[in-house]
Amino acid sequence: MAVLQVIAGFVLLLGCAEFLIRGAVAVARRLSISPLVIGMTVVAVGTSAPELVVCLNSALTGSPGIAVGNVVGSNIANVLLILGVAGLISPIAAQPKAFVRDGGMLFGCSLMFAILLWQGEIDMWSGILLLTLFFAFLGYAYRQGRQGAAGVAQAQVEEVNELANVPRSGILSWVFLLVGLLGILVGADLLVEGGVSLARSFGISEEVIGLTLVAIGTSLPELAASVLAAWRGHPDILLGNVIGSNFFNILGVIGVTAIASPLPVADQILSFDLWVMLGSSLLLIPFVLSGGRLDRREAGFYVFVYAAYIGAQAYGVEGMLAGLTL
Repeated sequence: MAVLQVIAGFVLLLGCAEFLIRGAVAVARRLSISPLVIGMTVVAVGTSAPELVVCLNSALTGSPGIAVGNVVGSNIANVLLILGVAGLISPIAAQPKAFVRDGGMLFGCSLMFAILLWQGEIDMWSGILLLTLFFAFLGYAYRQGRQGAAGVAQAQVEEVNELANVPRSGILSWVFLLVGLLGILVGADLLVEGGVSLARSFGISEEVIGLTLVAIGTSLPELAASVLAAWRGHPDILLGNVIGSNFFNILGVIGVTAIASPLPVADQILSFDLWVMLGSSLLLIPFVLSGGRLDRREAGFYVFVYAAYIGAQAYGVEGMLAGLTL
């Protein structure tokens, strides 16, 4: 039963995230909101909606370990799995100047997140700080886009304009939006409930389930969107999507969830997974060293590192660390 719940949760999160994005884009267009603003807010937040709903659901239902694990695991998957798979389909190009700015900001944000985690708990005040920084980041990104900094504006506009099957009628737009939101809520509930049941039946901690199974499930919309962009020959927008999603996970998702309920941090995340998350951010450096290009060989390495990370979780991180200590 738990396996069926997880599978159903995966399907609902993947399919309904698409409904949510397309419905929200259609509503925003009817309200005469510019494609730039839609791309930087509606699309970015829509693809990360599963993380937000899953984290809130798990924290409010007494499984906060899944919430923290989901964000850390999703940020790892965004870099290693999503960029790796998309890069295998088509080499990814990025403008080095834009990467230095955005990648540096992401690493600084990740370090701040690490400091909050090392306190042992992310409380309401930390959540307020993160959410405030999130709105400040949105304002900064909007100003950069309006100025056309490093092609940001054009990439966001193209991403919105290429969305297919966006409903044109007002009623259908709201139907898409509401069905997508309801499906994500139900999917998140099924995924969390099934994940907790699996964790208890196999003696696995909630944090590990959040870092692996739930993180992959909530990253499915980003993975699908990235694969489609690479397949269509538009891999240039992927790096911005990954960086934006990781920003939203840390500042928006953790911020909102911590305000709703304090988030205790497990020892394993502090001793292992947090370092993997920081290391995966540093792995973006080849974009700069290779002139802003991630080729298939580097993308394959990303996928290999992610597979090794999942293997470490399956083997047991605590046992592995104990063996290394000996």
